[in-house]
Amino acid sequence: MSSIEFRKDLFADERDDNLKEIGKPTVRQDILGHVTGRTPYYDDHLFDGMLHMRAVRSPHHHAEIRSIDTSAAERMPGVRRVATARDVPNNLNTLLSLINFGRDDEPLCAHDKVRYRGEAVAWVIADTERQARDAVAAVRVDYSVLRHVLDVEEALAPGAPVVNEVYPNNSFDYHAKYDHQKLRFGDVNAAFARADHVIEAEYQMSPIEQAPIETCGAIAAPETNDRFVCHTNTQALFFSLGTTAKLLDMASSRLHFIGGTAGGGFGGKVDSIVEPTAVLGAVLTGRPVKFAWDRHEEMQVGAPRGGERWRLKDGVMHDGRIIAREFTGFFDSGAYMRLSPYAIIKGTGHLPGPYSIPNVASNVYCCITNRTPATAMRGFGITAVDFAIECQMDRIAEAVGMNPVELRILNAYRDGDMKAHRRKAKNTALIECCQVAASKANWPISASAASQSSLAGGGQGDRGAIPESATDEEGRIGDRRQGKVATTSPSKSASGRVPAGTHTEAIVGAPVQNPDMQIDAERIGHRMGAAPTVPTASTTTSPPATPTSAAPPALAPGQPVAPPAPPSVPAPPVAASPVAPQQPAARSPVTPAPYEPAQPFNRGVKRPGSSPFTSGFRRR
Repeated sequence: MSSIEFRKDLFADERDDNLKEIGKPTVRQDILGHVTGRTPYYDDHLFDGMLHMRAVRSPHHHAEIRSIDTSAAERMPGVRRVATARDVPNNLNTLLSLINFGRDDEPLCAHDKVRYRGEAVAWVIADTERQARDAVAAVRVDYSVLRHVLDVEEALAPGAPVVNEVYPNNSFDYHAKYDHQKLRFGDVNAAFARADHVIEAEYQMSPIEQAPIETCGAIAAPETNDRFVCHTNTQALFFSLGTTAKLLDMASSRLHFIGGTAGGGFGGKVDSIVEPTAVLGAVLTGRPVKFAWDRHEEMQVGAPRGGERWRLKDGVMHDGRIIAREFTGFFDSGAYMRLSPYAIIKGTGHLPGPYSIPNVASNVYCCITNRTPATAMRGFGITAVDFAIECQMDRIAEAVGMNPVELRILNAYRDGDMKAHRRKAKNTALIECCQVAASKANWPISASAASQSSLAGGGQGDRGAIPESATDEEGRIGDRRQGKVATTSPSKSASGRVPAGTHTEAIVGAPVQNPDMQIDAERIGHRMGAAPTVPTASTTTSPPATPTSAAPPALAPGQPVAPPAPPSVPAPPVAASPVAPQQPAARSPVTPAPYEPAQPFNRGVKRPGSSPFTSGFRRR
C-alpha cells in the first residue's frame, strides 16, 4: 500500500511556514467577513417552506420508556410530523465505528430506556419553531425511573446499575481482554521499595462545556436526483456524513454536506447528532428542515469535555530523580462511548508525561455513567492528565526541597531516551522551554540547570534501554463486576516478566476500506519528495553506487507482490552544445472551468442540482 510522507516540501506552496508572526500586526484571513457581518454560517441559508424540528427530551437520568403518546401533538396546528425511534432506519451507532473501533452503543433516538437527562425520545416537525415547541410539550411519555450512577468509581463497583447493556460492566473493553487500558514498563513496585520518597496524590477535573456562541445545528433539504443537502456547523464534515449515511441507511452519494464557518467549536461540534436528525426530518417530510439547539440544550445535551480523576504515585530519590511513576485514571464517558475510548489510548501513549522515568505502570478506565456523553475539547485526552502530572511535579519538588524548574530539567526527556511505550524520544525541547520560562519570569535556576540541553545526554545507559518489565493479568472483562478484583490501581504482584529489550508489535498502516480512499500522489498532484535535480553538461559525473538491498515495503493484506524493478541504467552523457534546441512545452490537460451562474447567486437563482426550495442567502 503506497503512502505519502507528509513533509514540508510537499506543501511548500500552500503555506508560508516561517512562523514569525508573534509581535506583528497580522491580519486574519477571515477577519474582513467577521467585522462586516458577511461571514456565512449554516443558519444564513434560506429555503422556501422550511420546517422546524424540536426534540422531546427525558427529564430523568435513567428510566425505562413504557409508552409514548404523540396523538395530542399530532393534532396541534402547524405540526407536520412526529417522529420516534421507529422512524430511524438504523437506530444504533458509535462515532468510532467509521474506523472499526468499538461497538454500536448509542441510538439516535431512545426507544427502550433513557440513559442521561436530556436524551431525545421523539421529535416534532412543525411550520414554526413556536408550534414545534408547543407540540413537544404535548407529547406524553410514561417513564419507569431507574437507579442511576454519576460517579466513575461507583459505576465500576459490583452493585452498580448497568447503564448501557452493550457494555454491561460500565467500562469499555480494551483488546477484548481487559476492562481498562494497561501500560507496563519496568517494575514500579520494586522501584517504590528502594525509593527515598513516595509521593501520592489525587486530582479531579470536572466536565467542561465548550460553550460556543453558535449552538449546534443543521439545515437539511431535498435536492434533485433523490439527494439531500445538509448545511452544518460540524467540525468533522466527513464524520458527520458517514454517520448520517449509516444511521439513515442510505448511500453517502445521496448526501451533499456543506460545512463552513463554525461560530466556536473547540471540539464540541465533532459529535454528529444534529446532522442525521435534520436529514431524517427532510426525508420524512420532503421539505427543508432546520434542527438547532437552543442555549439550554447546548448546555444540557451538548457533549462536554469528560470529567477525569487521576491518582499518581511517584518514587523519588533524594536528588530529585523520579525512578517510578504509577497512574490510576478514570475517564467519565457519560452514557455512551462516542470518542472517549480513543482519548484513553491517546492519553496512555502520552504517559508518563515529558519525563524520563525507568519504571511506569498505569491502569486507565473509560467509565460509563448516567451523565451527558462526553466528547473532545482542546488537547483531548492529554490536558487533564498533564494538569495532574505538573501538579504532582510541584509536590515532588516540595517533598525533596528542590527548585521546581530544576526538578523538571533534571527529569526531562532528552533526544534518544526510551519512552514508556517503547519508542525513542526525539525533537524534545522541555529543557529549553524551562530555561526560557525561568528567564522570562526572573525565576532563578542554577548555572548547571541553565547549561543543560535536550540534545545532550539522551539515550545513554539506562535512559535509552528497555528494562525487564513486570506484567499482570488483573482486570479481565467482567472480573471487577463479579468482585474478583479488589483494586483499580496497577497490580502489586507481578504474574509475569517481559525480558529487557522487548519491543511491542510494529504499528503498520491499516488497509483502506475503499479503494477510492487510497492516496494516489499522481492523481492529487503532490510530489513524492524534493524535485529531482536536472543534470547539466558541467555536472561532474561519478560511477553509479553499488545497489544495496532494502526491505520491501509493507503490503496490505491480499495485495499482490510486484516484480522487482530492473536496475537503473545511467543515461549516456550528452555533449554540450552552444545552443540548446528549443523543446516544445508539455501541454497539461485542459480542466473544464467550474460552473458559474449568469448572475451572483442570490434570491431566486437556481444552481444545477440544487434544492428546489433554495430561496437565497441571508447575508449580502
